[in-house]
Parts: sequence; C-alpha cells; structure tokens
Amino acid sequence: MDDVADRGLLLQGELVLKVRSWFELRPYAGLILTSSNGKDLNNNPTDEIAESKAFLLGGKARLRAPIPWVAPYLELGIGTSIGKFETLTPLDNIDKGGMIFHLPIAFGLELGKNNNVDLGFSYYDQPSVEQYVGAIALGITIPLKK
Repeated sequence: MDDVADRGLLLQGELVLKVRSWFELRPYAGLILTSSNGKDLNNNPTDEIAESKAFLLGGKARLRAPIPWVAPYLELGIGTSIGKFETLTPLDNIDKGGMIFHLPIAFGLELGKNNNVDLGFSYYDQPSVEQYVGAIALGITIPLKK
C-alpha cells in the first residue's frame, strides 16, 4: 500500500525568546492548506485523500549549536491545529473538524554571520487524523530590538 501525499502551503510566524545562546523558546502561529489532485506520487489516478485546512498554534523549544555562519539545530514542541481534516485511504475514513493536537519536529541550519537565515525541514505530526505535514522551510529572523 502506498502512502497518500498531497501538496499545499504552510505559512508560519514565530516569536524567538532567547534563553541561552544554545536554547530558545518559540511560540508560533501558522496556516496550513493542502488539497488532493486525484493523483499519487507517481502521477497515477487515486481516490485516496489527505487534506488539511487549519490554523496552527503552539510552542517549540530549539536546541542549537551557538556557532556563527552555520549553526545546526533541533526543535521539538506541542501545539493545536484548528480547522478541517480529511483522510481517506483503504484503512482510514476520517472527516473531522475542530481542534486537534499536533507535535512539531524540525531540524536544520541557521546561516549567516548572525544566524539570521534558517534553512531546514519542518514536520507536524497530527496523529488523531492519521496525517503529518512536512515542508522544506526557509526563514528570516528580523530582530525587534538591537
């Protein structure tokens, strides 16, 4: 059996609260919009669906190597997804609206002299609807004070 994969958009904003040079707390808000196009990853027709249209809220903790220019990091957290979720596979028939929890996981690199550019992979596991969202993420940190 093949896994269902659909495309979409993930937008997110975070407030960076620096606790130490190697540890940050990051409350976030975001939006996820995915839709099925009736085809699988091999461009074959399929009736399987994994769709989400939701607002995301939560918090993450980031462990990072405090290195200028290239600083690797790992993030873990917990949050809530508020919206509509549909998963249709031979094993699942889920059509749910409302609030569910999700677990964000991310890893990547902070780049630049002041580590202002973030290049990484972000995942949101939504176990109650048998879905996870994954994205290649590009972020820019804008300091609110100097």
